[in-house]
Amino acid sequence: MAPLPRPTIHVDAAAVAEELGLAIDEFRRLMDAGRIRTLSERGTGPELGLYRLSFWHGKRRVRIVTDHEGRVLSNG
Repeated sequence: MAPLPRPTIHVDAAAVAEELGLAIDEFRRLMDAGRIRTLSERGTGPELGLYRLSFWHGKRRVRIVTDHEGRVLSNG
């Protein structure tokens, strides 16, 4: 089975900022400064084709799961 191509995933920054309890301008400033931690994970086995994106600031975390085409499946 050929590997799935890596998608270009676009995330709504305003939605992530809101979940982190930040104004969008502050979120962007913190992202630019490297103060928002991020992690991107690609699923394997039964989760093949899924991607999980995580964003952290302080004690808050937002996790987004997408399919191989970049469509958001869950957000929280």
